[in-house]
Amino acid sequence: MRIGIVSPYSFDLPGGVQNHIRDLAEALITLGHDVSVLAPADEDAPHPSYVVPAGRAVPVPYNGSVARLAFGPVSAARVRRWLATGDFDVVHVHEPITPSLSMLAVLSSEAPVVATFHTAQPRSRIIAAGKGILQPMMEKITGRIAVSELARKVQVEHLGGSGWEIPNGVAVAKFEAATPLPGWPGAGGAIGFLGRFTEPRKGFPTLREAFCRLAGERPGLRLLVAGPGDPDEAVRHVPAGIRERIVFLGLVSEDDKRRMLRSVDVYVAPNTGGESFGMILTEAMAASTAVVASDIDAFRRVLDGGGELFPVNDADRLATVLGELLDDPDRRRAQAEHARKVVAKYDWPVLAQQILEVYATAIEVHHGAG
Repeated sequence: MRIGIVSPYSFDLPGGVQNHIRDLAEALITLGHDVSVLAPADEDAPHPSYVVPAGRAVPVPYNGSVARLAFGPVSAARVRRWLATGDFDVVHVHEPITPSLSMLAVLSSEAPVVATFHTAQPRSRIIAAGKGILQPMMEKITGRIAVSELARKVQVEHLGGSGWEIPNGVAVAKFEAATPLPGWPGAGGAIGFLGRFTEPRKGFPTLREAFCRLAGERPGLRLLVAGPGDPDEAVRHVPAGIRERIVFLGLVSEDDKRRMLRSVDVYVAPNTGGESFGMILTEAMAASTAVVASDIDAFRRVLDGGGELFPVNDADRLATVLGELLDDPDRRRAQAEHARKVVAKYDWPVLAQQILEVYATAIEVHHGAG
């Protein structure tokens, strides 16, 4: 099958949607399909051979974060050229209502269109204001996928219709095979965080506060942080003796992300909300690392007993839970064992087959309507 996949967000920076698209593309290629991914990206930057760069993107505030998007006449022309060259059996767009390549692909595609919805914002002024304009575009989509129950609910309430719920996947074997970074986790214990630590909804200040409380009583404890942001700003008010035990890796490759997750005793996801799934949780579980996450609906559903929860923004409770886990290696091992069973259903070879079934249905519906 010839499959075209469209990313609305730039492949020059990491992100959950981009990771989802990359892993899906590689799973489909492994199954023998011909896959091309169109994405905003710098043409001179290194990308996988299946990625077709559509030029640099512009940073735009979106869903409580900053997304790098591509839109306008030049982008539209590139989308049309890619569609014509690809002659796809099915076009799979992600976040089609985002003003970027995905929306342009839906409008221009003559092939069956499948759309995956990732957003879990229950109140969206953009969707509400543009519902009438979006409706004709939505009618061109013959198969809809939501990555979570909350994402499906947002899509149904704002745009009508329904569809399949297929979660974000994880390449379990790659995480199991990863080796820790040199010198980690160490005898004193190590905690991990991955994400834009300067972005408020990622909740890093809550983790920082909890770590400072624990570090005062645990001289060897370290915090390993990966992701974009200004480290000096992030630790400006941290006491000097503790500041040096917060190690920043900056942006990391996918290989180093897997190694980072294998390098800590406990991974913490202190997000405050706005998450439709929580890919980092499945990745940490796949790495056999104990997980502590804020008690938001998406995280609760994903963990399914494979991790610990704490109230959002509650640094005191987070410090308590972390201390208990760090002091109890048997509990961490038992949690990791249960997490391996939970994460098996998110393995990409399993989910890719489910998505192929959606493609087949969309193709059948499209040709039946034609």
